[in-house]
Amino acid sequence: MQHTQEPRAAAPLHYGWIIVIVGVLAVVAALGLGRFALGMLLPSMSESLPLSYAEMGFISTGNFVGYLIAVLGVGPLERRFGARTIVSGGLLLVGGSMVLVAFAQSFPQVLFLYFITGLGSGCANVQMMGLVSHWFARDRRGRAAGFMVSGSGFGIMLAGLMVPWINQAAGMEGWRTSWLVLGLIALVLAALALVLVRNRPEDKGLQPVTSLPAMAPNGNQTTPGEPPSLPGGQKTRLLLNLGGIYLLFGYTYAIYATFVVTTLVQEYGLPEANAGVYWAWIGFFSLFSGPVFGLLSDRWGRREALMLAFAVQATSYSLIALGSGVTTVYLSVFLFGIAAWAIPGIMAAATGDYMGPKHAASAFGLITFLFGIGQVAGPAIAGMLTEWQRSFAGSYLMAAALALVALLWCLVLRRPPETP
Repeated sequence: MQHTQEPRAAAPLHYGWIIVIVGVLAVVAALGLGRFALGMLLPSMSESLPLSYAEMGFISTGNFVGYLIAVLGVGPLERRFGARTIVSGGLLLVGGSMVLVAFAQSFPQVLFLYFITGLGSGCANVQMMGLVSHWFARDRRGRAAGFMVSGSGFGIMLAGLMVPWINQAAGMEGWRTSWLVLGLIALVLAALALVLVRNRPEDKGLQPVTSLPAMAPNGNQTTPGEPPSLPGGQKTRLLLNLGGIYLLFGYTYAIYATFVVTTLVQEYGLPEANAGVYWAWIGFFSLFSGPVFGLLSDRWGRREALMLAFAVQATSYSLIALGSGVTTVYLSVFLFGIAAWAIPGIMAAATGDYMGPKHAASAFGLITFLFGIGQVAGPAIAGMLTEWQRSFAGSYLMAAALALVALLWCLVLRRPPETP
């Protein structure tokens, strides 16, 4: 008697969404803790070590230099070791270096260790975001990347609520305990990434997440919803435009993220605990930035969503520069948070749209290199400008003006080729 094989029941959750969940946690460690916690820790660190405004800016810049170097080297490393190893190894660097910062005794030591943190952050974040184009087709890519970048918001909330509490409990040297605790959290998340991350859907016998058919008209298997390849010259111009826009985002947002807590404490006269609440609110609002703008970019187009995000951010920078009361601070914090991680998510989706999954990670790495240049320059120049002016207002106005330049630059972008 001939038996027919029963069809296998569909999995209740495609493993691509497990990748997104792990990606959220990886971004919590790589960026939320490894980068954005610095803003909460700088006020107490500057008193304890002590640090000048310029040195505070250079510590942030050192992290971004490490990030930049990682972006340059992560492509060859992926081809040799795979994204799973790079993500978990990068998070290991993040957690280990943060633990060691807890024992630093001088500015040079902090600068070097935070440079190592940047190396790990760059490896983990670029590789994790590159996985979106493998696990998700074009019609789902924006929202998947948007959810993933929301990990920064969770990290900001964690730091904003935890750091003031630890500092109050441990006194003047409480910032050391904060670095230790946050570093240990990052190490736990590194182990989780090693266990759960997979490089390709094929590793699990799956196709990318999509609502579109998975077969091309000629019957050959293909990644659903992918456009035809662009000519080489168009690719180069496109990447330079995307990279230039991303550079301006890196320059402007890094100024706000590095100095906003110090601004609230030193210029608005808020206690550190109250400033931490504002920082936590930024984290909370930013949870919505990636998913909301990712969905908008899937529906409206990447260019339109980018322009809206830059308009919101320019308004936020202007308010913190020109405002004088609690109301303007609240509005600035809300606007920065609600658009905070919109642009990285859209950029990760856009590189997949234009370049296809095979080249998405390397393309995202290239534009992230330019983004990293902006991150390196922003805090360093803003710190020196503030040292000269004795106020952060000029730095925030500079950020607002450049955000508007980025908005206008988006007009040169064209939609990717239509799927055949």
